[in-house]
Amino acid sequence: MKVAASSLRKGAVVDMDGKLYVVLTAENIHPGKGTPVTQLNMRRISDGVKVSERWRTTEQVERAFVDDRPHTFLYQDGEGFHFMNPENYEQVVASEDVVGDASQWLQDGMTVTLSTHEGVPIALELPRTVTFEITETEPAVKNQTASSSYKPAILSNGARIMVPPYIASGTRVVILTEDGSYQERAKD
Repeated sequence: MKVAASSLRKGAVVDMDGKLYVVLTAENIHPGKGTPVTQLNMRRISDGVKVSERWRTTEQVERAFVDDRPHTFLYQDGEGFHFMNPENYEQVVASEDVVGDASQWLQDGMTVTLSTHEGVPIALELPRTVTFEITETEPAVKNQTASSSYKPAILSNGARIMVPPYIASGTRVVILTEDGSYQERAKD
């Protein structure tokens, strides 16, 4: 299916010369003089090579058909990350390249959106937020303002984040998955 280059967004899959590429970043550039262009940074799905392409915004690009479905994360082993389709209970194994940095936020039983092309996983989309427990952090310092200062903390998954000074060890916190930043204390 042909689409305008300017309509491509992060996570879209394009077919160039018979090879599939997943879009990592898409930027529409409108110079003061000249033709507007779309700058795409992409990763080739077959071998992980990153490429950068520039098209005029009106040029047509072949978009590959991708099946986006919710899957449940089961576990990780030497083969990769195992996901199950909750509708038909089929299991799919995604490689380390497909999961990437998202691996630190995966939790057993978490529902994610897994993009597949002809049955092969090519991209993963996490929920917007996840909840983890703080396992280690410095004690709060008296008379420290909450607005300007943050302190380092280690989550139950081993990730390091910055939290407000009033957060103590054992507190459950909500984390934004897109950048790994502290959002709020968990309501549970």
